[in-house]
Amino acid sequence: MNVYEYAMKVEKEGEAYYREMAEMSPNAGLKRIFTMLADEEVKHYNVFKSMMKKEKLDLENLNLLTDTDTIFATLSKEKDNVAFDEKQINYYKDAISREENSHNFYIEKSKDIDDENERQIFLEIAHEEVKHKKILEEIVHFLEEPENWVASAEF
Repeated sequence: MNVYEYAMKVEKEGEAYYREMAEMSPNAGLKRIFTMLADEEVKHYNVFKSMMKKEKLDLENLNLLTDTDTIFATLSKEKDNVAFDEKQINYYKDAISREENSHNFYIEKSKDIDDENERQIFLEIAHEEVKHKKILEEIVHFLEEPENWVASAEF
């Protein structure tokens, strides 16, 4: 399996994981957020698929940015409608680890890529995975302490 096939596998698994999280979420706002994250993984998958086919990709037209404003506006609206048990919160913490592993994989693989444009794409997607991780960390904080939650200034 080459690096692109493996990256596509990682992104496909990420999409399935977020769709499962959306499905199991009793909260409409979180369901929407996890669906958005799943859709982001599809974008990443398509980027790697294009790279594997040696299609020319323009970094400026990747459009991979997660809509963090929408995510945190959604969480703010849901503050009074949150009740999750430790099992569910641990599921979200597992997703944080997955994003961190994806980030590390893309950083490491970027070092092995000779084509500068492709290397930059791997680094950009690695950056996206960091954003996903931070979003998930905010969600966990939100679930654990909704009455004290305020969206991070980072976003």
